[in-house]
Amino acid sequence: MTPLEKVKAMKMPFAELKGVEFVEAEQDRVVARMTVRPDLCTLYHTIHGGAVMAFADSVGAAATVINLPEGAKGTTTLESKTNFIGGAKEGTVVIATATPVHRGRRTQVWTTRLETEDGKLVALVTQTQLVL
Repeated sequence: MTPLEKVKAMKMPFAELKGVEFVEAEQDRVVARMTVRPDLCTLYHTIHGGAVMAFADSVGAAATVINLPEGAKGTTTLESKTNFIGGAKEGTVVIATATPVHRGRRTQVWTTRLETEDGKLVALVTQTQLVL
């Protein structure tokens, strides 16, 4: 099973609820897309910060899962830091790209860059995942 097949086979109900679609997965990079729907927006039809954070968390968690060491049972988020840079309007597709900062036996750290399809930076998220 390829890393992308593994990610797509995982049951991630909250990611599914948000409409997250994983499009690329390798040991060093996981990419997903999400359309900014009205129910993911705040005032003025702009993506809500919580939707941004939740999207990045799903992608970072998926990246951790395909990098878990032998014998690990799973992962959970220990810490997440989001720098909001710009907005994304309703109807926009946001692309999240997670890359590793650290992959250890007990923790992994991932940086996820969220951009619109035309390359406008929306947020930078760094999260630490505990290996269970």
